[in-house]
Amino acid sequence: MAGLTTGGPNVDVSLLYDINGLARHAPAAVDRGVGLVGSYGIPLALVLLFLWCWHGTRRQDEATAAESFAALVWAPLAAALVLLVNVPLRAFVARPRPFAAHSGLDVLAPYSGPGDFSFVSGHAGLAMALGVGLFIANRRLGLIGIGLAIAEGLCRVYLGVHYPTDVIGGFALGTAVVLLLAPLAMALLTPVVRAVARSPRAGRLVRAKRRALPRPVDLAQPPAPHESDLAA
Repeated sequence: MAGLTTGGPNVDVSLLYDINGLARHAPAAVDRGVGLVGSYGIPLALVLLFLWCWHGTRRQDEATAAESFAALVWAPLAAALVLLVNVPLRAFVARPRPFAAHSGLDVLAPYSGPGDFSFVSGHAGLAMALGVGLFIANRRLGLIGIGLAIAEGLCRVYLGVHYPTDVIGGFALGTAVVLLLAPLAMALLTPVVRAVARSPRAGRLVRAKRRALPRPVDLAQPPAPHESDLAA
């Protein structure tokens, strides 16, 4: 089922050449930088976003913290599910990598070989699943995560290993898996998270330990008499 366009004048191929063509005019250091950002920088930034969101979630009230923490647990689970779904999907579509059908592309990223198909982009699907999952837990940080996912997709096209439609397909797959299964996942994960929150030790994963507030002084009550006053 290689029905997706692999040749001829079309927008998909034109965008591929336009984006990947930037590498032809860029210094080698920029190409290496894009490769490092796409392979390590963006995934690391997503991990840091999750840690920052978890840090803020632990300071919320009990009900909100449980739901937010459950969303943070669901996001990587959904991302793993995206990768599992992508394996048979790639084999079914069997779209060759762009450099196998088009000449003149700068291939700047490693690939597995002839059996390593192009549609959909696993990197784009994984990043978007994490971004959308983070959006469920925290909208502000989630928007940043979605922006990072879009940047990941652009990196894959720049590196010459995916068509733009491969990336769009990855975005759609990651978003669909997260949102369509979120109601069921949250219904299953939230009670588990609440049970963990009630644990004396493991509960700190969900909620930060509350500091004991100093006991307020009752100004209306007169101070207790000193011993010297009683002796007098």
